[in-house]
Amino acid sequence: MEEQAKKPVILSAIQPSGTINIGIYSGALRNWAALQDTYDCLYGVVDMHTITVRQEPAVLRRRTLDNVAMYIACGIDPEKNTIFIQSQVPQHAELAWVLNCFTGMGECSRMTQFKDKSAQHAENINVGLFAYPVLMAADILLYQTDLVPVGADQKQHLELARNLAERFNFHYSPTFTVPEVFIPPVGAKIMSLQEPTKKMSKSDPNEKANINLSDSDDVIINKIKRAVTDSGTDIKFDESRPGVANLITLYSIATGKTFKEIEAHFDGKGYGDFKKETGEAVAEFIKPIRTRFEEIRADQTYLETVLKRGGEAARGRARKTLSKVYKKVGFVQF
Repeated sequence: MEEQAKKPVILSAIQPSGTINIGIYSGALRNWAALQDTYDCLYGVVDMHTITVRQEPAVLRRRTLDNVAMYIACGIDPEKNTIFIQSQVPQHAELAWVLNCFTGMGECSRMTQFKDKSAQHAENINVGLFAYPVLMAADILLYQTDLVPVGADQKQHLELARNLAERFNFHYSPTFTVPEVFIPPVGAKIMSLQEPTKKMSKSDPNEKANINLSDSDDVIINKIKRAVTDSGTDIKFDESRPGVANLITLYSIATGKTFKEIEAHFDGKGYGDFKKETGEAVAEFIKPIRTRFEEIRADQTYLETVLKRGGEAARGRARKTLSKVYKKVGFVQF
């Protein structure tokens, strides 16, 4: 345990707001599995963030457990990592309240995600959506996190977490580790099959746009067969032809071949052959992940064991930080 404590702490999490797709695998889950032997990793399912947008309760519960099962199916070992559900660690919300009292209105109102989501959900611009980045800061600071893997869309939120840590430390003496951005090896960026200029998104209402890790072989093959390409005929990786470039990227992930090798393989062949082979390769690649996911998801007792243990470990660490915070701000504790 002493050796584990010396490893830098990494925290990363995904909202259960949709089904995990191959883009999330490439950009996040594959990297998470690669980090688990070198770092002290906490991997969360952040269900509290998800309810800033209205959710159907039964669907949210199902997706939360789906996420956990998929983490494990993608190689994230619950024996090596802390896997937890955010709402099962009440200290997230408790620390968020304290940090809310150190956050300026202007800091939250400037967040680009708040502006974007307010535009998307104009009928439900709630306080939770406004304060979402403060809860994210609590998620990070609660575990004395050293490194946070973030995409470009979350860098602003990490900057707020750093500012809040420094502000609290300045007023009350060192309490929080100031987290740094962690830049993992760049995963291939996977685009929508139907709008290849847009990133593949788990919340895309068009089911044909995504390749989910839980999709059957036939579904994957059919989605790729119907993927948008362009009016050209040659199969070359060219960012000005995003549909073809996206399918080449998917073929590369599935087979491990370079773009040059793929171009040579399909030289003189048409889109029909290209899409057929890409669909089959991606289906073959995803099959063992899906099979493992289905086994784990069907074993409710195992999932509960993993989550009870992960929740207990997360709460133990979280309590230590929150106790320091409460003492420093002047709350009575016995």
